[in-house]
Amino acid sequence: KELGVTVLWLMPIHPQGKLKAKGTLGSPYSIRDYDALNPDSGTADVFKQFVAAAHRRDMKVFIDVDANHTAWDSTLIKQHPDWFRHDTAGQIVPPNPDWIDVAQLDYTKPALREYMSGMLVRWLRDYQLDGFRCDYAIGVPRDFWESVRPQLDRVRPGLAFMAEADDP
Repeated sequence: KELGVTVLWLMPIHPQGKLKAKGTLGSPYSIRDYDALNPDSGTADVFKQFVAAAHRRDMKVFIDVDANHTAWDSTLIKQHPDWFRHDTAGQIVPPNPDWIDVAQLDYTKPALREYMSGMLVRWLRDYQLDGFRCDYAIGVPRDFWESVRPQLDRVRPGLAFMAEADDP
């Protein structure tokens, strides 16, 4: 706060996938479970205390959300393999050939859209977040973002989004 910081933007705080991880550490953008906190980030109660402490200092808290893809060992692949993009042989595919550590979600699936909307609402409601930084937001259909925004605004008026995208 003394440095003039008004927003704390946290990189992904979700558990990280291990299957097909790149390098020895893998990527925090390889999300294993959207509904959980990485144990390295503490417990749900500790995170709530962190957000409350930031708010007491007039600071906002944003978390990074990667809604385009998941880890190969994600809970969604296990529970809903049909929510992922498949090649002609029926195999789940990455968003592009270089991103071998993640699997591409398929937003043509209404149930996926419902789950992702609900997940974002839960994070806002349960943790009193102030916004999201959306990793590779351009990879998620624009109409998803447009449809989810009013739902999120009802939960947290004044919500802010930051998008990693090159298309306004």
